[in-house]
Amino acid sequence: MPYFDLPADQLAGYDPQLPEPDDLDQFWERTLAETRAVELEPVLARADSPLVAVESYDVSWRGFGGDVVRGWLHLPAPAVRGDGLLGAVVQYQGYGGGRGLVFENVFWAAAGYAHLVMDTRGQGSGWSVGDTPDPAGSAPAQPGYMTRGITDPAEYYYRRVYADAVRAVEFMRGVEGVDGSRIAVTGASQGGGLSLAVATLARDVVVAVMPDVPFLCDFRRSSQIALTNPYLEIVRYLAAHRDHEERAFATLSYFDGAVLARRATAPALFSVALMDETCPPSTVYAAYNAYGGPKEIVAYPYNDHEGGEAFHRSRQAAWLAAAI
Repeated sequence: MPYFDLPADQLAGYDPQLPEPDDLDQFWERTLAETRAVELEPVLARADSPLVAVESYDVSWRGFGGDVVRGWLHLPAPAVRGDGLLGAVVQYQGYGGGRGLVFENVFWAAAGYAHLVMDTRGQGSGWSVGDTPDPAGSAPAQPGYMTRGITDPAEYYYRRVYADAVRAVEFMRGVEGVDGSRIAVTGASQGGGLSLAVATLARDVVVAVMPDVPFLCDFRRSSQIALTNPYLEIVRYLAAHRDHEERAFATLSYFDGAVLARRATAPALFSVALMDETCPPSTVYAAYNAYGGPKEIVAYPYNDHEGGEAFHRSRQAAWLAAAI
């Protein structure tokens, strides 16, 4: 595939200074206050798993609107973890995926951390299975999740998901044996975008962030140049609703990783793929350059949206061991 975005020598400096809503902080303070008005109600039940070096739990908590959000909690087996408190990794899933089967995502537990894999409400029928419904409806929208409630930030789908993701960190803080002062967040694609949002919205708790080829950044540019879904859902919606453009992008500005990242403070390790047709590399650099905390980025020049995969996981493991 060819390079289709900015020339490689211009990408590192791409910093569009995106406008932000005047009431951005108040919007999220109100959203999280409403979410926290319902008790977290954490539930942990030992899960059957064929793995012997990792202990797994089927877990849930109350997210946005009091809705139940599911996840898997993985812990190193007692013989491995010893008596000390564990650092923790909260992992968010890519677009269309759910928490998967119990043994699918255990890397961070195998590396010695408490590891929470959050299900994404309403998703989990694309490339992995999920167990968390999204009870909320929306006005007419394109198939997928990107345009559900897109003309009103209070009704937008990702308001619910971002709040769920913050509550996942709050759940992890309460797990016995976890050091609540050593919680990192990570994810690829949509999961990377969620980790950026949580780095901002839970910046008093999160101490390390690993956004891998992050989605949900610089929405307008992404919609104009991305070559594949999910951003094309916005394109198709606006091709039909020609009068909704400004309202739609005004809503999206409350959720843009390249806007929210300005408020983040924890050290971050980003990744970007320079042939990424799904999350154009310039939009990743928009979030990276806006990011408010200490940061570094690893570029994979010849990769599409798969990014660095196992090569990058190795970089993450070494970086996280030093960070927390």
